[in-house]
Amino acid sequence: MKKNPNDAKAKLQFSECNKVVKRDAFLKAIEVGDAPSAAEGLDLEHMAVEADYDGVRLEKEMTLEFIDDMVERFKNGKKIHRKYVYQIILAVKDLVYNEPTMVETFVKEGHKLTVCGDTHGQYFDLLEIFRLSGRPSPTHGYLFNGDFVDRGSWSTEVALLLYAYKMLYPTTFFLNRGNHETDDMNRMYGFEGECKHKYSERVFKVFSESFSALPLATLIGEKYLVLHGGLFSDDDISLDDIRKLNRHKQRQPGQSGLMMEMLWTDPQKEPGRGPSKRGVGMQFGPDVTKRFCERNGLEAVIRSHEVRMEGYEVEHDGRCITVFSAPRYCDSTENKGAYINVGSDYKLDFHKFEAVPHPPIKPMAYAASSALGMM
Repeated sequence: MKKNPNDAKAKLQFSECNKVVKRDAFLKAIEVGDAPSAAEGLDLEHMAVEADYDGVRLEKEMTLEFIDDMVERFKNGKKIHRKYVYQIILAVKDLVYNEPTMVETFVKEGHKLTVCGDTHGQYFDLLEIFRLSGRPSPTHGYLFNGDFVDRGSWSTEVALLLYAYKMLYPTTFFLNRGNHETDDMNRMYGFEGECKHKYSERVFKVFSESFSALPLATLIGEKYLVLHGGLFSDDDISLDDIRKLNRHKQRQPGQSGLMMEMLWTDPQKEPGRGPSKRGVGMQFGPDVTKRFCERNGLEAVIRSHEVRMEGYEVEHDGRCITVFSAPRYCDSTENKGAYINVGSDYKLDFHKFEAVPHPPIKPMAYAASSALGMM
């Protein structure tokens, strides 16, 4: 720029370099904890709930009565009070922050765990899962494998309901992070806009902090590794590497590394590894899955991240299972949804379901205009 101040190409490259430098400085500030929390200064104790608020009141602990009332409010297009929104998000942020990067759980005799894939803001289809499979309870756990938000136009309702159940049943209700529990995706595909429209920008920022605290994987009965995207570019990655990963050091997944691969990769039919059709991450073949499962004593990897027309697909000789729980995705793909029930015998019981009607609000109603062309 000093040599050729009027060079248009140099100007453009200089501008892009400046953006990168600023971004890296911002990420370093986050790593050392310099960035203030959006929750700082929130005085929930003295935040008043107006006398004419017509919903159930939430005290310190979550209750089924509050959840039932919230479910009905959301079905009728109502909101919950902003105090309760903050209260739920902050409580769950603390809960999940203290969980390991890979949660390890077992299914007790007489208990059941239901594994769900992407729900993508499809609130009424989420309620259908609970109707068909049964509501969460101390003996009926759930694991939602990321992508709770974006695209569908009831993302705040989905996230708040899942968080409320996590608050009520912290040891049997599990949430893995997906690639849409990230800032760049939320800005593009609607969650940030929806939070601003229904609540406030600060609600989005507090949600963002809670998303970055979520675990990245769940190990069920030492048999099934559940993570949103898939496997790795390096054959030497083990369950211990996931256990040791400090997800709190890097809030957003970036363009490379273990966290990015856990959130973004996809299976392919061909052996080996290939480039990703998404432009982020890569694809892994049946031989990669076989080696990973054998080295780590696993029966299979369960992942989500991709639409499957029947709601689920078993591939890679039974070792790679995709489950997707947003039927009639974006009101345009005629796919079924699915979920997997796991009992104490650790056999996988697959269930498919159809989309249910919803109010006439289109998908991506709150998305950035540039994302609408990607539908």
